Amino acid sequence: MTGLESSRQARLPALRRLAGGLRRTGLAVLAAALVAGSGGAAAEASHGIAMHGAPALALGFTHMPYANPDAPKGGRLVQGVSGTFDSLNPFIVRGLAVQQIRGFVIESLMARGQDEPFTLYGLLAERIETDDARTFVTFHLNPRARFSDGRPVRAADVLFSWRLLRDKGRPNHRLYYAKVTRADAIDDLTVRFEFGGAADRELPLILGLMPVLPRHAVDVATFENTSMAPPLGSGPYRVTAVAPGSSVTLTRDPNYWGRDLPVNRGFWNFDTIRLDFYRDANSQFEAFTRGLYDFRVETEPLRWHSGYDLPAVKSGKIVRDVIRPGVPNPTEFLVFNTRRPMFADIRIREALSLLYDFEWINRNYFFGLYARSAGFFAGSELSAYGRPADATERKLLAPFAGSVRPDILDGSYRLAVSDGSGRDRATLRRALALLAQAGYVLKNTVLRRQDDGAALTFEILVTTRDQERIALAYAASLRRAGIQAVVRAVDAVQFDQRRIGYDFDMIPNRWDQSLSPGNEQAFYWGSEAADHPGTRNYMGARNPAIDAMIAAMLQASARPAFVSAVRALDRALISGFYAIPLYNIREQWIARWNRIQRPAATALTGYLPETWWSAPPSPPRR
Repeated sequence: MTGLESSRQARLPALRRLAGGLRRTGLAVLAAALVAGSGGAAAEASHGIAMHGAPALALGFTHMPYANPDAPKGGRLVQGVSGTFDSLNPFIVRGLAVQQIRGFVIESLMARGQDEPFTLYGLLAERIETDDARTFVTFHLNPRARFSDGRPVRAADVLFSWRLLRDKGRPNHRLYYAKVTRADAIDDLTVRFEFGGAADRELPLILGLMPVLPRHAVDVATFENTSMAPPLGSGPYRVTAVAPGSSVTLTRDPNYWGRDLPVNRGFWNFDTIRLDFYRDANSQFEAFTRGLYDFRVETEPLRWHSGYDLPAVKSGKIVRDVIRPGVPNPTEFLVFNTRRPMFADIRIREALSLLYDFEWINRNYFFGLYARSAGFFAGSELSAYGRPADATERKLLAPFAGSVRPDILDGSYRLAVSDGSGRDRATLRRALALLAQAGYVLKNTVLRRQDDGAALTFEILVTTRDQERIALAYAASLRRAGIQAVVRAVDAVQFDQRRIGYDFDMIPNRWDQSLSPGNEQAFYWGSEAADHPGTRNYMGARNPAIDAMIAAMLQASARPAFVSAVRALDRALISGFYAIPLYNIREQWIARWNRIQRPAATALTGYLPETWWSAPPSPPRR
């Protein structure tokens, strides 16, 4: 460090204190100039921030385009939830938490615009500033922001939350927030985070989505323990009743500080929201048909196709909505745990992928309602499947020769298409040839390793009826190749525990992607996440090419370069054969009782129950 740099570092805290005083007196421009002159970068505070380009909604917008600002307040929403819970803290690894706590009870600094790839608008922080290189971010808190106990939200709460989640939070929080090299409270309403030159343009937005916890109401010593104590937040709802493992009741806070913010107009309309938990999928559906809860997201094509032949549907009391979002199609996969020796060989994974007969399953189980695509960003411009790599992609992937197959690089690779008979001989021969290359031969209807005679067997862990049906059909195809796959159905609690701890051979899983993937991709398949329980790198991928493509995404300052980096990542993932793509979900199927209404406009991300409202009572008959 030079003498000049040392002098600047020594003066910086004092200058920031002076800047804070100037901001409190309204001299914000001079305050910014002081900090900039001390070696930082001057920036103009804004009402929002976009990952690439500018926010779509200008300063002064009145409400989100997918919300009804005139929606009536009142009534109750009952939501059926699969599984159970043993904690109200969604920010730790331990336990099965009620995820709705985040957003409904505990807010973040900024709110996501659901009609844009990745844009944030003011919430707890009314303004945000950063520089062109995004080496820092400063949040200016709304002076009206309050926790539900009336205590103001201050910079000290933000810094407390950052430190707590960085040190004791979920693995994704620890990963993201550890990238901050310095954090300061400029004054009671201003917080600045510095990134030490990290090449990650998403970090200001990641910090913007950080949940803010009340410093005065959180016990750091017990934070990592599961708890049924209702958490204190600044959000529109409070937890008012808990039946452990069964239900949670949220009640709208009549004194909610942010009810008139543009990001909240038309949101949070129900006086009461009750979450009812069901361990059995059939019981959950039957409860809906009896009107015990108000809406359900249908995930079983058979049920959607023929299970709603109900009097309430025919009379219009139950409405069925079909929504086609604008984000990448969610894709269901069967995931190989490459930590297991039998799946360490990529030839075995490719062979087992060939033996999944999508055409037969789609016709017999799904009425042809599904499509199938390789990769993890299907149905969007981010998908590499069927596209030749552009010059930018080839340049990014050049240092990793061999990480991407030539046919995946030039776009000619296609998933195997069977004859739909369930007994396709051509794909079976291709699979057996790959298995032979990996050292396995078919002996007396059993596939065995040549060197020691060990049979190729593994377990498929499932938790729903639909997953079990697919797994059993797949296991039948595997038997034709002499492979024994045992399908084991467990309840949701055991499934989550084994998935979190990577205690499985193969599981079904779905990764939902946005049009602006970012830091979470390292959490999904980055090498560092492979050995940390609680991440979503279920396959155990450790691939330098994947890590490098994620880094390139985070460094991209313009959308075209970003798209190329994501496609390069998609090619590396497809080439690794880490998971078998089962089907793409192109639509959202929503069934709701007509006592619940929703806006005519739909967000890019699809349905948003927080914008729904209770239908007014019918007028009495004369």
